[in-house]
Amino acid sequence: SVQLVESGGGSVQAGGSLRLSCAASGYTYRSYWMGWFRQAPGKEREGVAAVYSGGTLTAYADSVKGRFTISQDNAKNTLYLQMDSLKPEDTAMYYCAAGGRVLLPATYNIWGQGTQVTVSS
Repeated sequence: SVQLVESGGGSVQAGGSLRLSCAASGYTYRSYWMGWFRQAPGKEREGVAAVYSGGTLTAYADSVKGRFTISQDNAKNTLYLQMDSLKPEDTAMYYCAAGGRVLLPATYNIWGQGTQVTVSS
């Protein structure tokens, strides 16, 4: 069965960095979009960054452009999200997802369990 497992979340002060990882098993993602999404309490899930076909295309939410970088390691079947210059408003549960379109969470049907990111001011 397809499984996505996120790791790398934690607590950090504003201005700090974290790198999230998403290990994929039972799934070959080279011809699909994979993405990172986040959901803060009381808010809808939103797309953060997505990558297609080994990195040929990427997409970022305006709120994270220039601060977050999405990447893939095909050999390790792992998706990454490097998050720099973190802000308190980045605090959320972050999810990895596969098989959808760009940054549209409703189009994705494979999800990980999530990893919490907390940024303090």
